[in-house]
Amino acid sequence: MTQTPTRDIPLGFIAPEFTLPDTVNGKMMSLEDLRSDRGTVIMFICNHCPYVKHVNEGLVRLANDYLPKGISFIAINSNDVENYPEDHPDKMKEVAQKLHFPFAYLYDESQDVARAYFAACTPDFSIFDGEMRCVYRGQLDDSRPGNGKAITGRDIREALDAILRGNPVNEIQKPSVGCNIKWKD
Repeated sequence: MTQTPTRDIPLGFIAPEFTLPDTVNGKMMSLEDLRSDRGTVIMFICNHCPYVKHVNEGLVRLANDYLPKGISFIAINSNDVENYPEDHPDKMKEVAQKLHFPFAYLYDESQDVARAYFAACTPDFSIFDGEMRCVYRGQLDDSRPGNGKAITGRDIREALDAILRGNPVNEIQKPSVGCNIKWKD
């Protein structure tokens, strides 16, 4: 496990289009199918990473709190499943069902979507406003495995609340930290 932060890139880029298989329902889903006109959270996660396992229940709570407010959530796994079989789409479906993910859990086999979104780690979060401009690239909150801090989702909640109020998102953002994305050779 290599501890890796979110890549520091300028905000404001437009969310790149994609169409990926949803591992739960088996359908091909596009960004257009899943996005919201209010705000969209795109999360790069996986099954095996201890950082993701640590926050999974918090992600479900966060999504359940903001989906009724018109915010969309999309989870994408871009890991190399040949070398990390726990991240295979069949296992993704198991995890999504076990944890009752209220959002799509998509599989990015080519890893092109992860590259297009500058994803570096799991979990890696980007939030887009209603016009699909990136307004946030940072952490869920200060909680990490073993640090004893509660999983509140505070940083993402503050960004989403600003979007819902029509206010700018605070540009001071702490990077997420997690396992590096497992790139294919």
